[in-house]
Amino acid sequence: MNTQSRKPSQLASLFCGVTAGAVEGGITYPTEFVKTQAQFSTTKGQPSRGVITILADTVRTQGLRGVYAGSGALIAGNGLKAGVRFMTYDSIKEVLRNPEGKLTPARTMLAGLCAGVVEAVVAVTPSETIKTKLIQDASSPSPMYTSSLNGTIAICRTEGFGGVYRGLTPTIMKQGANSAVRFGSYSTLQQLALDTLRPASGKLNSSTTFALGAIAGLITVYSTMPLDNIKTRMQAAGAETRYRNSLDCLVKVSAIDVHNASG
Repeated sequence: MNTQSRKPSQLASLFCGVTAGAVEGGITYPTEFVKTQAQFSTTKGQPSRGVITILADTVRTQGLRGVYAGSGALIAGNGLKAGVRFMTYDSIKEVLRNPEGKLTPARTMLAGLCAGVVEAVVAVTPSETIKTKLIQDASSPSPMYTSSLNGTIAICRTEGFGGVYRGLTPTIMKQGANSAVRFGSYSTLQQLALDTLRPASGKLNSSTTFALGAIAGLITVYSTMPLDNIKTRMQAAGAETRYRNSLDCLVKVSAIDVHNASG
């Protein structure tokens, strides 16, 4: 069997991506909940809360289900996001291969960047906006939404379809950078591991692949967190009156951090 016949079809890439993304979203949602709550807590005059504090406060006041507020929207969006990402990435990288069939690190990052932009428009912005609003609502004294579906319908009814596309620009920036860094760093780490370990089969084993993916994920999270912070603020309830645009949001968030640090 030649290597060409082993390349996954677009449908296979979409299916595998959707499945992996949904599973990932369900397993990691509590960390997403804590991250979003921590980003909300850094308002002026309110010190940021730690992970343990947020989890303890949430479980005490809302029960264990509280840390899964808005999870339906994110799990569905995460599945669609991953499917679109891998299908788009696989398609674009085939176009960008050089005559020898290889991809340079720069072209790998470009393919990831393009995939990130597409997923931001198709899946990430709506699901992240809904998730952010639902988490914020669940933490309020009088929650308005009873489920992800109820919240989505209510947001669309009160804000129009554009209500689920709040923060589109910072989301595109974040997802583009996210995918570019993720695919670029993983590709670089993979090649480094192959050159160093020189496995007889020419392929890395599953544990090494997992470790490289985890390292690439850490690099991605830390390098794109500022963009993620701005995205969350721009998607929160009332953001349209609080911030003029993403740059204004960045300036105000930075000013709050300086104020908290000095206080």
